[in-house]
Amino acid sequence: MLPLLAAGPAQAREVRIMVLGDSITAGYGLPRGQALPVRLEAALRAKGHQVRIIDAGVSGDTTAGGRARLDWALADRPDAVIVALGGNDGLRGIEPRATAENLAAILDALAARGLPAMLAGMLAPPNLGADYGREFAATFARLAEQRPGVVFYPFLLEGVAGEAALNQPDRIHPNDAGVAELVRRMLPSVESLLARIPAG
Repeated sequence: MLPLLAAGPAQAREVRIMVLGDSITAGYGLPRGQALPVRLEAALRAKGHQVRIIDAGVSGDTTAGGRARLDWALADRPDAVIVALGGNDGLRGIEPRATAENLAAILDALAARGLPAMLAGMLAPPNLGADYGREFAATFARLAEQRPGVVFYPFLLEGVAGEAALNQPDRIHPNDAGVAELVRRMLPSVESLLARIPAG
């Protein structure tokens, strides 16, 4: 009788990453299977990560809206959170100080719960002026600098914003190819976030 083979290492547990975002997260204008959370999950799984991405995107949401619904969203019990809010603040010309206060409250609430976080930055539309644009962009970098434990991805739409071939006709929301490019560029930062999730 052949001896029993020793069991291999147990498969790592599935971890849950929530994306707290707006229409970019919610997949505005795209079929469900092409939304950012779905594509990001598929890309991570293709690299061997046992991960589930929770879509907590609400179209039109501002940082104030995300802050207001954070506790409700966390009922899904994620192991880590990607904060991808701010685009609508910029579109509405909201005072960058208010955006900073809302994002700080979100990040601090996640830290208090022991949840690793990734902050995705955003840029303001150029029609709001150079001064507003600089102050708005600096808001995200400053928040990340003040919180060294937060993974910082400077611009959510890096490589996609302004590229007609990667956006829907509104020139704001990524199309299928645009989402693929977002995922490709974000992946290393999301893997850094995964590495900060405690084992167990």
